[in-house]
Amino acid sequence: MSYKDIITIESGKRSGKPCIKGMRIIVSDVLGYLASGMSYDEVISDFPELTLEDIRACLAFAADREKIVRLDHGIT
Repeated sequence: MSYKDIITIESGKRSGKPCIKGMRIIVSDVLGYLASGMSYDEVISDFPELTLEDIRACLAFAADREKIVRLDHGIT
């Protein structure tokens, strides 16, 4: 499954920030938890509505966004 099936952006939800579909959990929060050292299991334990697939979708979304930023700045 593509992250595009999991990550949604809705103008009236969380100020248009990318969220997990059907939830109000934003991608940047999930990435922040992982960056702070939390494991996938710890994130899921704190937010049992999340799945491993949701977390991986957040990572894939961030990877694609990074590619876009690099291209916008002429970096290949």
